[in-house]
Amino acid sequence: MTESVELSVGIDVARDTLAVAVLPTGEIWTVANDEAGRAGLARELSERKPARVVLEASGGYESLVAADLGVVGIPVSVVNPRQVRDFARGMGKRAKTDPLDAVVLAQFADVVRPTPRPLWAVAAQQLRALVGRRTDLVGMLTAERNRRATAPAIVRGHLDDHIRWLEAELEKVTKELTDLLQQSPLWRENEDLLRSVPGVGAITTATLIAELPELGQLDGKQIAALVGVAPFNRDSGRFRGKRTVIGGRSEVRRVLYMATVVAIRHNPVVRVFYDRLVAAGKPKKVALTASMRKLLVILNAMIRYHTTFRTAEAIAN
Repeated sequence: MTESVELSVGIDVARDTLAVAVLPTGEIWTVANDEAGRAGLARELSERKPARVVLEASGGYESLVAADLGVVGIPVSVVNPRQVRDFARGMGKRAKTDPLDAVVLAQFADVVRPTPRPLWAVAAQQLRALVGRRTDLVGMLTAERNRRATAPAIVRGHLDDHIRWLEAELEKVTKELTDLLQQSPLWRENEDLLRSVPGVGAITTATLIAELPELGQLDGKQIAALVGVAPFNRDSGRFRGKRTVIGGRSEVRRVLYMATVVAIRHNPVVRVFYDRLVAAGKPKKVALTASMRKLLVILNAMIRYHTTFRTAEAIAN
């Protein structure tokens, strides 16, 4: 009997095209990154039944590809581009084209074998898009308000009109975000759990649900590393460098930072932890980052074990 061969697939995602590489067969081809191209690729890979498919996070272009493949049951991992670049350097690969990048991704899939993560369904894609749109609107609104503070009188009326429009859009998107969260029983349950934590509000909750679907599926160290709040050692021989945080999901870190700032004032568990670090001589920035990590680990335990804040705090410790 012929033993079946595990296939590892790498897909380099660009705005208009998808470069696909398959190992160990060595096949390489390109399809259009549009609805028809993605559907055809999903059918092709569904027939081949690859053991794993790897894509890089590429500014959102990868989301539709991952979703289309996930719908037909293909195991997909969306990985950090930094990991792949480091892997390519280690393999001595310097040349860079879309097909070559796809080959590197296939090799990364074959060697590293990252664990496939559950993918966003259509509703989750919409949730993520609304979270991103709300972030954009907040940024534009802040910028216009700052401009108005020093603007000549002749343009203030235009700025006022735009500010009113942005405020109305922000209110509309926020309502759509809230309504969408209520459509899923799982989202509703997770939202209720997360919002029970002092310092965690509606936008933090929506961002965590949309941008961090791994919440509750990993252990504390893994989730902290994924978000980018876990310090890494920089030691070599006798040299002992400072531990630093690097990489991760910037949008999750942004809302987690704001939640932690509030929690330091209003959440007794986080406040005591932060004060203890500061009293021990830790710089406030270091203490704040450590408090972000502690809050994230607690939230992860709450979702993982479907438990209350106090119980999760004990588990996380």
